[in-house]
Amino acid sequence: MSVAVRFAPSPTGLLHVGNVRLALVNWLFARKAGGTFLLRLDDTDEERSKPEYAEGIERDLTWLGLAWDRFARESDRYGRYDEVAAALKASGRLYPCYETPEELNLKRASLVSQGRPPIYDRAALRLTDADRARLESEGRKPHWRFKLEHSPVEWTDLVRGPVHFEGAALSDPVLIREDGRPLYTLTSVVDDADLSITHVIRGEDHVANTAVQIQIFEAVGGAVPVFAHLPLLTDAAGQGLSKRLGSLSVASLREEEGIEPMALASLLAKLGTSDAIEPRLTLDELVAEFDIAKVSRATPKFDPEDLLRLNARILHLLPFERVAGELAALGLDDADAAFWEAVRPNLSRVAEARDWWAVTHAPVAPAADDPAFLAEAAALLPEEPWDLSTWGTWTGAVKAKTGRKGKDLFLPLRRALTGRDHGPELKNLLPLIGRTRAQKRLAGETA
Repeated sequence: MSVAVRFAPSPTGLLHVGNVRLALVNWLFARKAGGTFLLRLDDTDEERSKPEYAEGIERDLTWLGLAWDRFARESDRYGRYDEVAAALKASGRLYPCYETPEELNLKRASLVSQGRPPIYDRAALRLTDADRARLESEGRKPHWRFKLEHSPVEWTDLVRGPVHFEGAALSDPVLIREDGRPLYTLTSVVDDADLSITHVIRGEDHVANTAVQIQIFEAVGGAVPVFAHLPLLTDAAGQGLSKRLGSLSVASLREEEGIEPMALASLLAKLGTSDAIEPRLTLDELVAEFDIAKVSRATPKFDPEDLLRLNARILHLLPFERVAGELAALGLDDADAAFWEAVRPNLSRVAEARDWWAVTHAPVAPAADDPAFLAEAAALLPEEPWDLSTWGTWTGAVKAKTGRKGKDLFLPLRRALTGRDHGPELKNLLPLIGRTRAQKRLAGETA
């Protein structure tokens, strides 16, 4: 059996880290098994689905490197859903119901007040043809419910293990709205069956849906996939995430926070698993390490501070070729490998490289706190060309001449050369600053 998975977001808001975690787990699962990854837009919610959100989904997945092998859009498949609905009606599994939302709410409230589960009472099945004709003459249009079998529903979940539902404890789901449009519970099953999805990996909020959908798979003659339900990601405070609120959206992490795609992927691939979270530079590394059996049932929390720390660790490992485009986008067209390797140990985000480009290539007002000492040091500056050994040679000579050592030696030189108390190693920065600038800054001049 060739593995086929799908990521099926609805384009009704921005993807947040919880959505993308599911996409990533599906993608890793497919790649580990040599299978295929389908991107399917569940866009039948026409009021809230927007083209800009659909474009954003594709942009976010592309940025993360999660290339899809197949693409589908539910709004292209209404005809197919109509075919399946007609067959279910003909077989008696889909039946018309005429209750208004207000009437259904009253029924639910009554059941809850009695301490009973809010399961639909199947009153619509007791309607006669005359009853239905009368209701429709009053202007009511039916919604359509799927008649569940009152038999056990069981499956072995790849995360939760054996799962059991009693069919009698489930409420017949609405599959068709009053306006004739199909709902997710039907469209998802039809798509998964038609597109030969073998494994459905999604959030644990769909566990009850799965019990219902297994019966729908069987009713439409589709192969029932293997299911895996992952615990939902929360924020650091344990609160749920919402794509419509934009909380922890992928777009904001990319465009506003300056997060690297592999930092986000490295964190999300290991959250909620038994593996330690370590920086990985390629998705291939994550594929090699992936095992869905390592996913825990405990609720994983996403802390932006953890992501920022991991982002810094990623940057400290990335070669210049991987960030050249980002540096150019910051206006640092002349930045080279020497500059990147000099500054990357001190970066949390690539954008911070601009500050050190200014230190090495733009005028800096030095902090010349000890003019006499700095003058002695300036007189000992070696002639160019300079390389990574120049700093050690020069400070050795200054130490021998002045007797200074440690902080008393290095801090005044750093403050004069960079205007700062901290930063990248000066053995790396000094060749970038150059002798002319260094000499002027040691003399207290802005250069």
